[in-house]
Amino acid sequence: MSDVPAPASRRRILLRAFAASAFVLMFAFGPLTENTTSEKIFAGTLVLLVLLFALFASARLAFSLIAAALLFGLIEIAGRLKFLYLNTPLLAPDLEYFVNSDTIELFTHYPLLLGIGVAALILVPLLLIVSFAGERVVPFAPRSRAQRALVRALGAGAAAALLLVCLSARGPFGTAFNKPMWIAINDKSFITDFVTSFNDTVIEQPTIPPDVDRGISWKLDRPLQAPPTPPDVVAVLEESTFDPRLLKPCTLPQCKLRMFEPDKSTRAHGPLSVHTFGGGTWTSEFSLLTGLAHTLFGNAGLYAPYNLAPRVAHTLPKAFKRAGYRAIAVYPMTGDFLNARNAYDYYGFDAFYDGTQYGLGWESHDADLLEVFKRIYQDEKRVHPEQPLFVFMLTLHQHGPHMKPLAELKPPFDKPLFADRFKPKKLDEWLNLNLGNYLERLQESDAMLADLEKFLLGAERPAVLMHFGDHQPSFDGAINEIPKVLPKGAGPNAHWITYYMLKSNFAVRRKFDYPVLDIAFLGSLLLDVAGVPKDEFFQANTLLRERCKGRYVDCKDARMVTSYHDYVFTKLKDLQE
Repeated sequence: MSDVPAPASRRRILLRAFAASAFVLMFAFGPLTENTTSEKIFAGTLVLLVLLFALFASARLAFSLIAAALLFGLIEIAGRLKFLYLNTPLLAPDLEYFVNSDTIELFTHYPLLLGIGVAALILVPLLLIVSFAGERVVPFAPRSRAQRALVRALGAGAAAALLLVCLSARGPFGTAFNKPMWIAINDKSFITDFVTSFNDTVIEQPTIPPDVDRGISWKLDRPLQAPPTPPDVVAVLEESTFDPRLLKPCTLPQCKLRMFEPDKSTRAHGPLSVHTFGGGTWTSEFSLLTGLAHTLFGNAGLYAPYNLAPRVAHTLPKAFKRAGYRAIAVYPMTGDFLNARNAYDYYGFDAFYDGTQYGLGWESHDADLLEVFKRIYQDEKRVHPEQPLFVFMLTLHQHGPHMKPLAELKPPFDKPLFADRFKPKKLDEWLNLNLGNYLERLQESDAMLADLEKFLLGAERPAVLMHFGDHQPSFDGAINEIPKVLPKGAGPNAHWITYYMLKSNFAVRRKFDYPVLDIAFLGSLLLDVAGVPKDEFFQANTLLRERCKGRYVDCKDARMVTSYHDYVFTKLKDLQE
């Protein structure tokens, strides 16, 4: 008799070998790469419990191995890719908030992400079907069908129960839960951070200790300095923009642009400390418009347009509206992107202009946005000729990826500007590609802002113009390989520094000078220059800005910040239920 297995048996052996290899590979590059030993054990335990549940439920070994490998492998890969592009790991709320047509459209601009996404959509169901259909049921010890069914049910139930216990913040792996946000988004424990983030969707507020100093006054007692005619105020969020001279090698003429240089119209300018890197523009919008840092609210703060915007009582648009302004927003994409239209309504804008209605979109340049702005501005002035305007708009063209071939860029950006500055060679090529793209687009931003400044500040009507960078670009993480020249007092987070510029065509008596300014204070600073009366919140925001010399979450006087939070959240109830 031949010992050679039958073809069907050989297929099952190969299938199980493939499944075992996939599982081992996932385990090696997933749970075993978690940051701490306890997180390795936590992630490994979850994998094994899922494997046991699938094995008892399906009674198929290869299917169970592949199902566990695919589930945790996808979490690991998605976490690594999101961290590569946005420097934040995949978190549970991403599934609720970001799985939509807009995100799919965004993926089309990143070939790697698009390819992985398409491959996953095809391969995942195919592997599950093939592994399930290509294997017989694994026999269990009891011989009767009823006994086998009972063993499978009890086994699956026990595995599921143990899994639920392990996923509880009060369970045996409680130390893996409720990590400080900064640690959670930087420790690269992708499986742990994703799984535990289901527990982190609840909005947290800063803890107020019992000994908080309530004797500190947060009421601003000084006369208002305002121009005779309320000025129009325009704030521009410059996507992925920072002064390139922050990069030590960026000493070329192309690195020096007018948009970063003060002149006789400048009222305040300098380094800006933001709370995100490589992405998360919506969190910078939130900070400007509310005077709060999204990091105050735990991981839930990452989803500010959904869960925080409806609850914030005091906002910058509402402050302008109380002073008689009409507040409008010009958005360069569809208003459905990241709940923007609804969020801006909650923030208090009177009108929201969807960029797609004016032909704007992913490929639009800053000059295109300016033309749309001029049309909207002139239309608003025709309809509301006597009412001052507060306009908030966002650019988009500087958004990544910065991967257009250098040969297709305009001179002098069509050749490597920093050749042989970076090692190894692949990094040098990559950074030259990204920096070339970034600097070419920055010239376009510079030209647009000069045109906007002439349009606004060159007119007879009083006007204020502010523009600022929402975050640094990531260059797929490679920007962190470039040495930086940090402003004094910037702190350890070099990748959180951008810029701000604030100008007016009328004189301002006060001088505003901060070594580094937190983005949460930009709104109150804008009200100062415009001469707009402040409500209780922005009075307190101004006082904290002055007392902490422009710093917020890293203010040296922790007692002052705690008192401020007590006033804002306890007395003013700025975050409503």
